[in-house]
Amino acid sequence: MIEEFLNYLQFEKNRSQLTVKSYADDLGSFEAYFRNLNNQLSWESVDSDIIRDWMESMMDKGNNATSINRRLSALRSLFRFALAHKMIEADPSRMVKGPKRGRPLPQFLKEAEIDRLVDQEWGDTYKDVRARTLVLTFYSIGIRLAELIGLDDDAIDFANHQVKVIGKRNKERIIPFGMELEKALLEYIKLRNCAVERHSGALFLTEKGERMNRNQVRYEVRKNLSRVCTLKERTPHVLRHTFATAMLNHDAELESVKKLLGHESLSTTEIYTHTTFEQLKKVYKNAHPRA
Repeated sequence: MIEEFLNYLQFEKNRSQLTVKSYADDLGSFEAYFRNLNNQLSWESVDSDIIRDWMESMMDKGNNATSINRRLSALRSLFRFALAHKMIEADPSRMVKGPKRGRPLPQFLKEAEIDRLVDQEWGDTYKDVRARTLVLTFYSIGIRLAELIGLDDDAIDFANHQVKVIGKRNKERIIPFGMELEKALLEYIKLRNCAVERHSGALFLTEKGERMNRNQVRYEVRKNLSRVCTLKERTPHVLRHTFATAMLNHDAELESVKKLLGHESLSTTEIYTHTTFEQLKKVYKNAHPRA
């Protein structure tokens, strides 16, 4: 599909070799990304979630909005071409918005908000217990949405209080967890094993016993974050931001937070240093004689 599109640009649209090469590089970057996610994926099976995850991965690497929007523009052009030539049935990029210029600071919940959410009265149904465990998992270990969906039961090492996470480019990392998450996971698993007929080894299952998908997890997180905050963005990534901000506010070293988050570059993690104003206010109040 890429080759046909590039030939179209070169021979029918008379684009320069430099322009065609730029398109080839951008589209090749996206293809490498989704094939690394799952080598069974094809251009025909790409959906908008994969495109958004790709954009998020570029932001995590420190790419600016201009660079990301250029690559997204190339992808949109390819899908429009493919749709016009009946190579695909729908354009997955049509509803995807690029980032605004000037990367915004991460949005996160205040500690009082996340405490209120976790400690509030939750129901005892399977869906309620699962929802609380989802929220607590994101907040306690700061993993990405795709990483949480990919968790299987055997990734959880209760004896050593750690979880094995498969991140981007299949990189493995070990993240410790505390007693609160341990208790929540054990209660959830016990209820799940009684309430659901399993058809998957996944940790988080639907009522039908299948692995939860992105949209299902996003819905649960958004619904529950809406109870305690008015942030415009109420996504699993907000809980990841909340994890990172809380760690830094409580004196964790930047390098340690980088490893826990699975960032490749320290500069990606440094964006969270701009969000730790609560800690600065505390230092000021304790140190300044007129505070």
